[in-house]
Amino acid sequence: MFDIVYSHSDFVVINKHPNVSVHKDDGDTVLVSSVAKAVECQKLYLVHRLDKMTSGLLILAKSHDSARRLSQLFAERKIQKFYLAIGTKKPKKKQGLIRGDMVRARRSAWKLVASTENPAVTQFFSVAGRPGERVFICKPHTGKTHQIRVALNSLGSSIVGDHIYSPSSQADRGYLHAFALCFTYQGQVLELVCDPRHYQDFGQQWQSTEVSSAIDAWLTPWQLDWPAL
Repeated sequence: MFDIVYSHSDFVVINKHPNVSVHKDDGDTVLVSSVAKAVECQKLYLVHRLDKMTSGLLILAKSHDSARRLSQLFAERKIQKFYLAIGTKKPKKKQGLIRGDMVRARRSAWKLVASTENPAVTQFFSVAGRPGERVFICKPHTGKTHQIRVALNSLGSSIVGDHIYSPSSQADRGYLHAFALCFTYQGQVLELVCDPRHYQDFGQQWQSTEVSSAIDAWLTPWQLDWPAL
């Protein structure tokens, strides 16, 4: 269900496994309470979220005060987040910025529109993956529901195994992973990476030659040449 990646007196960072809910649904075990029990903390606080299909790094605060401080860092965009994804097709562009408002579409889906009143903002680089596929590293600057899934779908390269945005794609999981975090907390610089290749049952496609080569090139994603916004 999860692995402890880093423990601080004020918070814990876990690696959430794919297809585990952050919130209780359909009888699933409550993730937050399970982590609290594992780290012997009476209560943990969510300061950001991951979709059920998404694996990777998730921060849980150990007190109301630390939750407030971390939430403020997120609000001020002082916590850099980096995601890995595998797309189903060649995208309309290979790298750049995806910016636009997100509105409700059919069923549980969202879509990106041209307006920018309260936009989702995502930077990305990509390289060729397996035949017909693309490997992405994404840096979201906002925290909208389904943001990266919608952004890549807008490029014409919805995520492999994403049952909402790529229903015809058959895979052992939805290939989106919260790969890295970089932030300063009370004067301490934290650079955390969670490599999906190191965990069993995280999906066969992370192990392919093309995807693995891309991950190797992106192991310190905060050092990539991200254009200033």
